[in-house]
Amino acid sequence: QVQLVESGGGLVQAGGFRRLSCAASGRPLSWFAMGWFRQAPGKDREFVAAISWSGGSTLYGDSVKGRFTVSRDNARNTGYLEMNYLNVEDTAVYYCALDQTMNIPTRDRSTVLAEYDYWGQGTQVTVSS
Repeated sequence: QVQLVESGGGLVQAGGFRRLSCAASGRPLSWFAMGWFRQAPGKDREFVAAISWSGGSTLYGDSVKGRFTVSRDNARNTGYLEMNYLNVEDTAVYYCALDQTMNIPTRDRSTVLAEYDYWGQGTQVTVSS
């Protein structure tokens, strides 16, 4: 069994920066591709980013491309989501998730919630104007 714990959420001003972490336990993180999603109140869960097991391949949602960066440190069993130039539309609960069958993240798979095998509990990011 794999447990994921997100951290780093909080209140940030528009234009600011935040880095989220996703700590994995129970299995080596290197066994999995990782995805990040977010869910704002009243909205569906939205794909944010994905990264291959090695970190060599990444994919981003259109709304965050150029502002967010996904990375991972398999030695620390931790993934990261760096968020720059935040705006109020980025306010959401952010989730990390692991996929044990996807090698290189592709848009047709990475964006599908059912593709992922393990989910964290989420961390709230609130961007104030």
